[in-house]
Amino acid sequence: MEFSEDNISRFGISFQNQEKHQEDVAVAIEEEIVASHQLVVYNDEVNSFDYVIITLMEVCEHSPEQAEQCTLQIHFRGRCGVKSGEFDELVSMRNEICRRGISAEIETFE
Repeated sequence: MEFSEDNISRFGISFQNQEKHQEDVAVAIEEEIVASHQLVVYNDEVNSFDYVIITLMEVCEHSPEQAEQCTLQIHFRGRCGVKSGEFDELVSMRNEICRRGISAEIETFE
């Protein structure tokens, strides 16, 4: 059924008698500032690509492709944010990566 004035009048709908209301509504927007945390791994001249890839797969649960991409960024850019999340969640990952001899830190930003 197409929309037309004939269809509206056939159903007995009239907008002419409708009261017009204007209501001012104040909406309070409450913003919660949530600090974001990122686990950053840094390049070194000690660990092999394969070792870093395996570490990211085991510790951060990366896919092989994701771990390889991160490792390439670590190598060419000197660092890569490999995981984002809650600080408490990232601490154990950072500790394990560092235990394996790879440099990593948790960066916080807003």
